[in-house]
Amino acid sequence: MRQHPISPVTEPMQYRAIGVVRGCYLPADPDQLTRGLIRTADGTEIEAVVLGRLLTLMRRHLDLATPHLWVVYPRSREENQLHLQMVGVWEPSTLATPTEAAPTASETTTPEADADQLPEGDDYFSIRGELIFTRPETGDLVIKVRQQPRPDGNRPVPFKLQLRGDIPLEHLRHFVALDLRRQGQQLAVERFEVIGPVAERGNRGGRARKPGGDKGGPAKPKGHGRAVTRQGR
Repeated sequence: MRQHPISPVTEPMQYRAIGVVRGCYLPADPDQLTRGLIRTADGTEIEAVVLGRLLTLMRRHLDLATPHLWVVYPRSREENQLHLQMVGVWEPSTLATPTEAAPTASETTTPEADADQLPEGDDYFSIRGELIFTRPETGDLVIKVRQQPRPDGNRPVPFKLQLRGDIPLEHLRHFVALDLRRQGQQLAVERFEVIGPVAERGNRGGRARKPGGDKGGPAKPKGHGRAVTRQGR
């Protein structure tokens, strides 16, 4: 079976935010590749930073003048502006040695031209987390994503992603799994699945919040008084 840059989910409420973007990486400083931007085929320039072993791979094996399919973690730093943390590249046709930063396909009869393509296509993102905000008037929604504890035991602060899409208000404070597509500087929902209510942190009994309830429920923003219709596929 062919490998995939996005690992399968192992738990129903497994948080994550990961995706792939095809484009040319343009470092801000040719001598320092850690910061720059990804220029996509549609002309969008997305702010990006390079993490981990990918930096070594880029210096030794990749032609940065040509487009690549980058494996990235999305972040929302400013409104309507996407920020990407680059952690890998998917290019099994040219990268023969499996590494964490450059996963490869297993030996099959798949042509090399197809090996660099993913079933989901370019600009696909998978985001799983808690729905904490949705606004019917504009189609805005916000997902909170929690990260795993670090080796030293410290827990990173959860981060929030500003997305585009329609998810009904009744699913507020529920854990949702989203398939999204990058559109310019934004990520738009193509499909969503509601996994279940998110339990209040610190609640020993693990009882979930009542979605939209007055006791312990989320405060509703102004103008947030009717359900959002589900976005068409």
